[in-house]
Order: sequence, then C-alpha cells, then structure tokens
Amino acid sequence: MEASENTIKLYYNTEVEKLQMPEYGRNVLRMVEQLKQIPDRAKRTEQAYAVVKVMESLNPQVHQQENFSQKLWDHLFMIAGYDLDVDAPFPKPLPEVVNSRPDPIPLNIKPIRARHYGRNIESILELIASEPEGEVKTAMIRSLAIYMRQQYLIWNKDTVADQTIFQDIERLSGGRVTVPEGIELAKISADASFSRPGMNLQGFGGGKSGKFNRNFRGKNGKKK
Repeated sequence: MEASENTIKLYYNTEVEKLQMPEYGRNVLRMVEQLKQIPDRAKRTEQAYAVVKVMESLNPQVHQQENFSQKLWDHLFMIAGYDLDVDAPFPKPLPEVVNSRPDPIPLNIKPIRARHYGRNIESILELIASEPEGEVKTAMIRSLAIYMRQQYLIWNKDTVADQTIFQDIERLSGGRVTVPEGIELAKISADASFSRPGMNLQGFGGGKSGKFNRNFRGKNGKKK
C-alpha cells in the first residue's frame, strides 16, 4: 500500500548518526553541516560566530569553565569532525589530543597492615616518628591512641585495653614510635557508640583548625 501524501515521516535517534556533543542537540549539528557548505570563507566565518553564540545559549554552564570562549570553539570543531575551514579566534584543536586517554593514576598497592585502623594511621605514625621527643610528641601519641581506640571499637564491638592500642602503635610504626610511660586514655562510657568518623589530618600537618594543634597550644595561643 502506497504511503499517503500527508504521511509524516518520524525520525528516531536510533536511526541517525550518534551525536559527538549531545549537550548541543541535533539542530546544532545540522547548522554546522550547512555551515560547511557555504563556499565563501568570510561568510562561513561570520556564520560560525553565530553558531557559537547559539551553542553558548544552549550550554550556559560552560561559563563556569576557564577560557569558556575557546571551549565553545573547540566544541564547534569537534561537532564538525575537525573539518571546518574558518578564521577562528583560537587554534583548531587536534583530534589526537582531544581523544587521547589521560595518564592512569598510580594506585597505592601497599597492603594495609591493620585494616580496622585504615591507611591514614600509617602516614600519621610516620609524621609522629619524625617529631623530636617532648610534650608535643607525647600529646600527638595520646591523641592518636584515642582515635585508634575509637576505630578499634567500630570494628570490634567490645572493650579494648589501653595497652593493646599502645602495642599496635609500636608495631605499626616498626618500633619507631614508643609510647611514653604513664600515658592513660580517658575512660569510655559503657553506652558509648562510635560511627566511622572522618580523619582530620590538618591538625597533624600544621593547619590552623586541627584538633591536635588545639591540644598543643597554650592560653596565649602559642605552641607549648
């Protein structure tokens, strides 16, 4: 049966070419295809500026990016398949650069010696080991021991002796950190419960708002 003259042909995205930049839509792709057919270079360049303005209105979040004007022109060339001869205000992007894969991020494959404490504990122990002996180092060890006890109780819903935590500190540091005699940790209430707290390392690194820095400062705000 022949199709009626009034039949409307519907086009579905599954039947057409995949968009290189979906955020701009298929109408912009059609505009770019028509742009490439303009024989006069000056006219083609003039229309390219107009298309970029349309792209800017369709993708306003591009303003949040640095050098967003260049980003828009890069997108125009990408939509055109890098085959667009116009006098652009920026160099044409190279497809081998745009399509290159980023360098893989190296992973820390060193095994964690005590998973219930986490990997950060080992980094903190390295920092403490480099500190000179004195009140500051003793305070850092005590604060770390309190945190490690909390982490221990998250994974082991039971009590834990202070001596167990002290032994773990010396073991995980390879003997580089020795817990001074006489250190006692605050008692924990029987109904206390611990969630997995975030680890604020800023205090160890010399930040202004770290808990450990507050412990190490006297009444006048200076370190003891």
